[in-house]
Order: sequence, then structure tokens, then C-alpha cells
Amino acid sequence: MDNPNYRSGFVAIVGRPNVGKSTFLNRVVGQKIAIMSDKAQTTRNKIQGVYTTKDAQIVFIDTPGIHKPQNKLGDFMMASALSALKEVDAVLFMVNATERRGAGDNFIIDQLKNVHKPIYLLINKIDEISPDDIMAIIEQYKNVLQFKDVYPISALQGNNVPELIDALTKELPTGPQYYPADQVTDHPERFVISELIREKVLQLTRQEIPHSTAVYVENIKNDRDILHIQATIIVERDGQKAIVIGKGGSMLKKIGTLARKDIEHMMGNKVFLELWVKIEPRWRDKANLLNSYGYSKKDEM
Repeated sequence: MDNPNYRSGFVAIVGRPNVGKSTFLNRVVGQKIAIMSDKAQTTRNKIQGVYTTKDAQIVFIDTPGIHKPQNKLGDFMMASALSALKEVDAVLFMVNATERRGAGDNFIIDQLKNVHKPIYLLINKIDEISPDDIMAIIEQYKNVLQFKDVYPISALQGNNVPELIDALTKELPTGPQYYPADQVTDHPERFVISELIREKVLQLTRQEIPHSTAVYVENIKNDRDILHIQATIIVERDGQKAIVIGKGGSMLKKIGTLARKDIEHMMGNKVFLELWVKIEPRWRDKANLLNSYGYSKKDEM
């Protein structure tokens, strides 16, 4: 490394489900690597996003939203989120400016009391409230933990995000550049592709579909500059399969069209996407299927 003052390190992002962690991560790295939805518990794996400049590299770990587990998938998500706190250089605790501090926030605060690294409080979604309300929100949190600093931000619009990045950069130790400058995530292509497809299922379906869905990429083949991708959407019941397919296949076609556009943007290639729907009853409670679909504790830090 030519620059002896180069700074690098790992920063965990924690918070209740649906506070905007994935939106923040995508903004910082400059492109979509974490899926976004208006439904809670969108993120299921720790997603690493890499922010690189000539002076520093920050590896962000977007954890699943911390919540009370309902099944083995929930157990995996909780363990994944808490494990991210063990080996990082700083923690970003994100809360929603539009909601009062609740039991979920208090649970996370209790976990953070055992973390002996700088913790920053991020009050997200300030674009949805009056500036006059920010101090009252800070008052809810200021005495419960020793925060390094507090940043009211809008992950969606970018308010105060550059200032936060500058502060984090100064906090990091000197160290190596862990990833190439043009790499924005450490996840393999199959993972990101499956997440982009799952995002469209979340966006386009309602009822109980979102939390009972997984996506497994069966095959990726490059043929004359066209990526042929075959993927299967996993659901738990016949009725869910019918909803995902839609009348005459209309919903599945819509999911595929939107996912293909995002995949083409990410890969820089034309994409031919084939989707199937498969029923696996109670897959969220079967360890072998969780492992097959990428929810494995071996990937924890």
C-alpha cells in the first residue's frame, strides 16, 4: 500500500426491521446490493457493502433487522445480526424518526451495552418529520447508551450521510485495502441475483407471501454476451404458488421482467431469465433447506 495513512475497517449497521438500513447501504456504495421493500424483515443475511476512496475503505455489514424469532429462519437471522457486532470497528444503530422508541429498540440497546466499540446513533427518515421534532427524538435515546455521536439522516435523500462517512473514516484504524476499489460487495453473483428476484416478489405480492419466499438460482450460463439465468421461487403452500404465478402466468412474468432489468443493470449484460415456482412445505423450519437456500450459520463472522 503506497499510502501509510490508509484507513480501513468494518462497520455494522443494526436496527429494528424496516428502519432503512438497506437503503442507507445502497446509497453509500452507489448502487443496489441490498434489497428494499416496505415490508419488515426484508434482509435475511448479513450483506457486506464496500465503500472505497483513495484514502480509506469501509466495509459495511447490513444485518437482518433484530426481532423475536418465529422459526428457524428467524433464529438464523437473529444470530446473524448479533454476530456482526463481535468483530467490527464501529456500530451504526439506526432508528426510525417517525416512530417512538419501542421494545425492539430497547432489546438492541441491551445487546449494544456489551459492545466496546464506538456506537453512532442514526436517526433515519428525517425527511418525513419536522426539523423541530429532532431534539425530542434524541432525548429518547441520549441517556441509554454512551454514543460516540448522533446523526439525523435521510438514507433516501442523503441528508448528512457524507458527514457521517467522514466521521467514520477518521475513526477507523490504519490498515489495508481489503477489496479492489471497484468491488461493492463480497457476495457472489448468485446471491445478489436471487435477492433482486426476491425483492420483486416482495414488492408485487401481498398477504403472507413475502416471509415464506426464498429464491434459488439454479444455473447461470453466458452464451454470446447473453446471460441465461434459471431460478426457482420457493413457497410453502399451493395458494402461495398460485399468487406468485398469477392468472395466466401474469404475476410471474411481471416479477421476471422487473428482476431482469435490475440484473442487467448490475451485470452490464443482456439477460434471459427463466423463473419457476416450487412448493416446499415449512421450508423455514428445515435446516437442510435453509442451508441450500443460503441461510447458513457457517457464514457468520
